Amino acid sequence: MSIQNWKLPTIEEGKPTMYNWVVQNKENLTLGSYTDIGAFTYINAKYGITIEEYVQIGSHCSLYSVSTIDNKEGPIILKKNCRIGTHSVIMPGVTIGENSVIGAFSFINTCIPPDVIAFGVPAKIIRELSDEEKKKYRDDLI
Repeated sequence: MSIQNWKLPTIEEGKPTMYNWVVQNKENLTLGSYTDIGAFTYINAKYGITIEEYVQIGSHCSLYSVSTIDNKEGPIILKKNCRIGTHSVIMPGVTIGENSVIGAFSFINTCIPPDVIAFGVPAKIIRELSDEEKKKYRDDLI
């Protein structure tokens, strides 16, 4: 799918979209334009999930605004142009900053600032994006 042909997908409660990702509590999901969400991703938006424009989420990711294991709850915010690697898990109350990149198979249970690369279990900031990388990521949006 090219960005020029992007259309807001039809989202039905608990049913796979045409791209094979699923949302529970869809009334609490805000989905920005030009997002790319991979197949088999699960989104539980009970306490709110905002996915801003140009966000990329790899396949098999899980976004939980509520956790029944430790009784945490809170909104998740994925800021503009952040990228989430495949098989990553994002827990309640987390914001991932603009342009940040999360490596595959990461567990994100704390907020990640803008313009960084983070990964791991739990995810840790590895480094800031270089000026060249920041420019490239922003130019990719044009």
